[in-house]
Amino acid sequence: MPVKKRKLPDSDDQKHKCKIASFARPQIRSVKPIGTETLFSSKRCLAWFHSYAGPDKVFGPEAMEKFCEDIGVEPENIIMLVLAWHLEAANMGYFTKDEWLQGMTILQCDCTERLRSKLDFLRSELNDPVAFRSIYRYAFDFSRDKNQRSLDMDTAKSMLALLLEQRWPLFPIFQQFLEQSKYKGLNKDQWYNVLEFSKTINTDLSNYDEDGAWPVLLDEFVEWQKTRPALS
Repeated sequence: MPVKKRKLPDSDDQKHKCKIASFARPQIRSVKPIGTETLFSSKRCLAWFHSYAGPDKVFGPEAMEKFCEDIGVEPENIIMLVLAWHLEAANMGYFTKDEWLQGMTILQCDCTERLRSKLDFLRSELNDPVAFRSIYRYAFDFSRDKNQRSLDMDTAKSMLALLLEQRWPLFPIFQQFLEQSKYKGLNKDQWYNVLEFSKTINTDLSNYDEDGAWPVLLDEFVEWQKTRPALS
């Protein structure tokens, strides 16, 4: 999960969290805590949070790097995006106290060891089509600058690589198309439709309907790809 070092939004920006929380999220399976000798403790969970955030109500990029080191996951690992989705984190690179307590309570994690034991579970959710679709959609608002309606192209390409590089055979070609295109970013409709395109359109583009309700971006990608051999 790429880490952006930017200022925290003011309280007015909290309204964006409502958009994130409005996504249709799959019901999270109940996960038993490690062992039976101790139950989940909200107090211990908050102490764990404050070990990174200190007296503040949020920890940012520097604390996030230390947190990732402690759980043994690179900040750019997609598992960090899955974790942020569980916490319903509103801003990339930041976890607030409320986000932390709500998400970690659902996961039943109140210490580093318990979260480490859940990493395989978090990874497995990427293989659930419903969960993956929700994570993919969540990534748009999570990673965009909140004063922009669209996702800037550099961030869009990074997030698409994180989410689709291992899932979509045409992704390297689509990335090339984006790099040479006129587009400076992706809006939400384009972002959502890229996933649907990757799931439903054959790699040879033989079942692509030019009269379908695809964004112009994808019409142009198909046209660009089909004319490449003639240009080579």
